[in-house]
Amino acid sequence: MKDKYFESEILKKLRETTFLSALDLSRDLSFKYLENINSRAVYPSEDAIRNLSNFNEPLGVNPESTEKILGMLDKYGSPATVAQTGGRYFGFVNGGIIPVALSAKWLIDCWDQNAALYVMSPVTSKIEEVCESWIKGLLKLPEDTVAGFVGGSSAATLCGLTAGRNYILNNLGYDVAKKGIFGAPEIKVVVGEQAHSTIYKALSIIGLGAERIIKIPSDSQGRMRIDKLPKLDNRTLLILQAGNVNSGAFDDFENICPIANKANAWVHVDGAFGLWALASDNMKYLTKSLDLADSWSVDAHKTLNSPYDNGIILCRHKDTFINAMHMTGSYIIYSDNRDGMLYTAEMSRRARAIELWATLKALGSKGVSELVDELHSKAKYFSELLRSNGLEILNDVVFNQVLVHYKDNNSTEKLIQKVQQSGVCWLGGASWQGKSVMRISVSSFKTSYQDIQISAEEIIRIVKELN
Repeated sequence: MKDKYFESEILKKLRETTFLSALDLSRDLSFKYLENINSRAVYPSEDAIRNLSNFNEPLGVNPESTEKILGMLDKYGSPATVAQTGGRYFGFVNGGIIPVALSAKWLIDCWDQNAALYVMSPVTSKIEEVCESWIKGLLKLPEDTVAGFVGGSSAATLCGLTAGRNYILNNLGYDVAKKGIFGAPEIKVVVGEQAHSTIYKALSIIGLGAERIIKIPSDSQGRMRIDKLPKLDNRTLLILQAGNVNSGAFDDFENICPIANKANAWVHVDGAFGLWALASDNMKYLTKSLDLADSWSVDAHKTLNSPYDNGIILCRHKDTFINAMHMTGSYIIYSDNRDGMLYTAEMSRRARAIELWATLKALGSKGVSELVDELHSKAKYFSELLRSNGLEILNDVVFNQVLVHYKDNNSTEKLIQKVQQSGVCWLGGASWQGKSVMRISVSSFKTSYQDIQISAEEIIRIVKELN
């Protein structure tokens, strides 16, 4: 046999390597990292960033040991990470990670399941089915809603808008799957002027370019102005927001969605971080009639604090959605159970829904509700500390976002830079209605009131230093 067929000595050695020794080393390095997360600077030092140049090397000819590879990651990689799993990271809307979700991720990484088909992974199929049911109940969405588990809300938005495009064209008697978009009936796309850039990216990918988009002016909080809404009809793809990326504001679903439903327009809700407000009784005033939409995109790795790479697309039109995502092949083995590839644009993908399941199970419906409420409460507390010390808060803090302005644009930008350099906390900047703002996103379950107190004191100290 060996005389006739080639056998790689490199691969033979790999086959003889045990996973346990590699995982033991990884565990030790991971524990060391997590133990120090709360005492380290939130953003890496200049030295740590310079040391990343050690990764600039040509690919070696011969294999290297597990110890050397993991050692290099720990020596040069760990110090250059951003401490997002600590309590004082407020940049972007990046959640933390629930402990059991990390543990589940380690386990399913060892499983290495492909979530495309039931026959590839019965356990993944079952858990996706359970997660779909739990999320529908938690968010009080229509019973006929289906869920697809994707990498993030950007991919979820792409899936939702594709289904919406197809739904509209199908109702106009045009089969886009067969004929393509060339010569298709005109679709009217309506978005708020504060729509996230991923919306425009998704629209471009599905062939609905910028010139056909109607941008609706926003009010002082970034909500779509209903008095500027054009006449909606069955050719309309309407995109609303549950959580403006800067202010956290929610569009007026209560008044807009019934109008859209009556016109038979397709309503997609970009709820990347805000959709979880549906789980909170205290947020009812923000989310009334949100369930009247046709599709919703949301991230579990934001507000819910599941590991990254956990986006969800939800759609109440199962047949339309599956037809938009469907693919065929003689080798594909569909089953009578849930085949995950029917609900996403991906085929081969990891079993990310298991981490989501672990997160939901760890929190329960009460825990999810209280997580949403606590993030909001802590954002309010942060804003009150800063306002009471002379900083200007430019938004109504309705969810987890705080927009801070100091004196003028130049002073605000200097303040942001100084805070980022301090290492005490990290937050980003943005532009809001012509003003530079310090953008604070309270998104992690790890953030305590003490973390906010420490962060606010550091910001105020720097303000005094700049005066």
